[in-house]
Amino acid sequence: MTDSVEEFRLPDLGEGLTDAEVLSWSVAVGDRVELNQVIGEVETAKAAVELPSPFAGSVVELLASPGDTVPVGAPLLRIRVEASTDGPDPDEPDSDEPDSDGTVAERPPQVLVGYGPGAPPVSRRGRRRDVARPDAPASPPARADAKPAARREAAARGLDLAAITGTGPGGVVTRGDVLAHAAVAPDAGADEVRTPIRGVRKRTADAVTRSAFTAPHATVFLTCDATATVDLVGRLRESPAFAGRHATPLTIVAAALLHAVDEQPALNSSWDDDAQEIVTHTTVHLGIATATDDGLKVPVVRDAQELSLPDLAGSIAASAERARTGVAAPAELVGSTISITNVGVFGVDAGTPILNPGEAAILAVGAIDDRPWVVDGELTVRKVVTLSLSFDHRLVDGERAGRALASLASTLTDPVPVLLSGT
Repeated sequence: MTDSVEEFRLPDLGEGLTDAEVLSWSVAVGDRVELNQVIGEVETAKAAVELPSPFAGSVVELLASPGDTVPVGAPLLRIRVEASTDGPDPDEPDSDEPDSDGTVAERPPQVLVGYGPGAPPVSRRGRRRDVARPDAPASPPARADAKPAARREAAARGLDLAAITGTGPGGVVTRGDVLAHAAVAPDAGADEVRTPIRGVRKRTADAVTRSAFTAPHATVFLTCDATATVDLVGRLRESPAFAGRHATPLTIVAAALLHAVDEQPALNSSWDDDAQEIVTHTTVHLGIATATDDGLKVPVVRDAQELSLPDLAGSIAASAERARTGVAAPAELVGSTISITNVGVFGVDAGTPILNPGEAAILAVGAIDDRPWVVDGELTVRKVVTLSLSFDHRLVDGERAGRALASLASTLTDPVPVLLSGT
C-alpha cells in the first residue's frame, strides 16, 4: 500500500451555517500534523472556531487563504497520510494505481461528521497566494500568539503580528495592541484607511439589511419610572440566592419581557413565508445583543421562561461573557425567538433597533438616569428609563405592541407582584 493524499473539508459548524471565513493557518506546507491537532481557525457567522485535523501526516497543499469564504463541505487543505506498515489490503484497490482501462481509481475522501463531498468551489476575495510545494526547503515562520480579533485586525491592516508586542496574558497580542501599533506605524501618505468587510461584521450587515427589507418594522417608545427596579436590584445583590449571579436591571427587564410575552404570545412568533404560516413559539429563547471586539453577537438564553430569577441573571451574564471573550460555540449564538439590546450601557436614551431575522420583536433598553418625575402630584427626582420596542407589523399590530410595552413599563415601575407570580 502506498501513501495517500486526503482532503480536509470544512465541517458543518453549527445550526444553519453554510460557510465560514478562513482566519489563519497554524500549519504550513511540509509540516507534520498529528490526529486532532489544531491546524487552523475559521470564523462562522457567529463565532471563531478552531479546526482539528482528522488525519495524521504531512501537509501537501493549502487550498484556502486567510480571508477566503469557504462553503461547508469544500476542501481546505490536503494531507499526505503514510501507508500502514501492516501491508496492503488485497481486496482494496490502490488509489495511486491505474485500473485495467488505464484510469486511476478515485479513493472516496474521508470526512468527519457534518462534512459533505461535492461542495461548490471556494469563494475568493482575491487571488490565492502561491503555496510552497512539499519539497520546499524553507521552514515556516513561528506563528505569533494572538487572539482571533487581533489576527483579523492585523490582516485587514496588512500588519505583521510578529512585529507587535503583546500585552495580554502571557504576552498574547490583543486587538488593542494591533490598533496601538497601527497608530504609531509609519504612514505612507494615504488619507484613508480601507478595512475589508468580513467575518461577524459582514454577516451582521447582511442580516440587518435582509431584516430591514423583508419585515415591515415599526417601533413604539415609552418612558417609565424604574426607581423600584433599581432599588430591588440593590437588594438582590445582597441576597445569598444571587451570589455569583450578577443581578442587574437587565435581569428585571428580561423577567418583565417574559411576562409581556406570556400576555402577548405574538411577540414570540415568526413569519414562515414559504409555508405561508405564522409560527408561535411555545418556548422563549431569549437573545441578548452583546457588543464584542468582533462586532455584534446575540448569545441565546434557552427556555428562559423556565428559569428562576437567580438562574436568569446567571444565564444572561454567562452567555454575554462567553460571547465577549469569543469562546461561545456557534450553536450558542443562533435560535433566539425574541431579543433585548441594552443601549443604555453606552449612555444612549433610546433607539429603533432592527429585528433579528425571523423574530417578531426586539426590546431596546435605554440609560437609567436621574430625571424629574411627577409622583402623586409632586415633582421629584426618580430613576427613569426609556423603552423602545421594534416589531414585525405582519405579526404584531400596534395595539398588541402598545399593550406589551405598557406591561413592561408597569413591571419596571412595580416589579415585585410580577416576580412573585413567577411569570
